Amino acid sequence: MLRWITGIFSVLLLAFVTGCGSSDDHPGNVVQVAQSDSRFSILVEAVQAAGLTDTLTAPGPYTVFAPTNDAFSALLGELGVTKDQLLANKPLLTAVLKYHVVAGQVPSSAVPLGKAIHPVGGGFFKIDKVGTNLVITDGRNRTSNIVQADIAASNGVVHAVDKVLLPADKTVVQTAIANPDFSILVEAVTAAGLVDTLNAPGPFTVFAPTNAAFASLLTELGVTKAQLLANTALLTKVLTYHVVPGLVLKADVPINTPIKTVEGETFTVGPTLAITDQRARQSNIVATDVLASNGVIHVLDKVILPAP
Repeated sequence: MLRWITGIFSVLLLAFVTGCGSSDDHPGNVVQVAQSDSRFSILVEAVQAAGLTDTLTAPGPYTVFAPTNDAFSALLGELGVTKDQLLANKPLLTAVLKYHVVAGQVPSSAVPLGKAIHPVGGGFFKIDKVGTNLVITDGRNRTSNIVQADIAASNGVVHAVDKVLLPADKTVVQTAIANPDFSILVEAVTAAGLVDTLNAPGPFTVFAPTNAAFASLLTELGVTKAQLLANTALLTKVLTYHVVPGLVLKADVPINTPIKTVEGETFTVGPTLAITDQRARQSNIVATDVLASNGVIHVLDKVILPAP
């Protein structure tokens, strides 16, 4: 009898231990993980309001960048809306939520630092390592920190973020228009009739000279701004020399390798991000990875020129 009782006890103990192991080793799906964490209660409401619950409980796998309640509260203030208004705007809500979901399982150790990450809703964002932190730059050039990485789910992984990510709402032209330091570039693009081209889907990589860069060029060429803008043939050739087809973030810039432009000629970029153009002149890339809906902008301190 004692042996029988001991055997039953052993079986029950084994079942208890196995059951506990299953709970730890096999967490719920990404929605259930969010539901079990009070920090994500607004996210859960948003997913339900957008009708994305079934999608995110599917096998996946998915990588979800999950904004905390504090992140959503900050977004409401930024957008000037109430939570009810946000949850009622299903098109906006769906676009924003899908921008936080990447197909496949991407643990923090496998994040492609500095490279374009394409979420299921379209567009792109990037993640950089700043000190020990993983910092996301979204399509509107806002930044968010991953405050907790690698929360396991049965159909993927969740990374908690402290700011809601927003997809881009400006093209490269509209981004330039919004920056006063590109006012001459915008005038030049308009004079050359390239606005519609650079508002197209692309993507484009634009090496954008500042106003100071254009002022220096006018002195170098011995012309006025009006004379430069009136010479549409030269202007078009110069401007298209600053545009590279495709999306080339800083992390993807090929060093010491000819880069072919839309104009047809090439330039090279050195290890210090100095560009050498077809006239052996040099320009420095002084800012990188300004994201736009149809590409990316890198800022130059000198206009580059194709062969004479």
